[in-house]
Amino acid sequence: MDTHHFTVQGMSCGHCDQAVRQAIRRLDEQAEVQIERSSGRVTVRSSISRGALASALDAAGYPEVPPEAGDSDPV
Repeated sequence: MDTHHFTVQGMSCGHCDQAVRQAIRRLDEQAEVQIERSSGRVTVRSSISRGALASALDAAGYPEVPPEAGDSDPV
């Protein structure tokens, strides 16, 4: 399993948390999902590719914020 970090737009309530978790778990029921709503940070531990997870988040209405220049978060 790999750990992927995302910063997404639009999370503002508990419903948003649930929608993000559901989007990820549609791809991987066993995924570990941690959400920090105040910063928009989503951490996912899963065997699914980062690209597929990002696409699922985007399709659910929570697009990823592009990383800032110099961000060293591994892809």
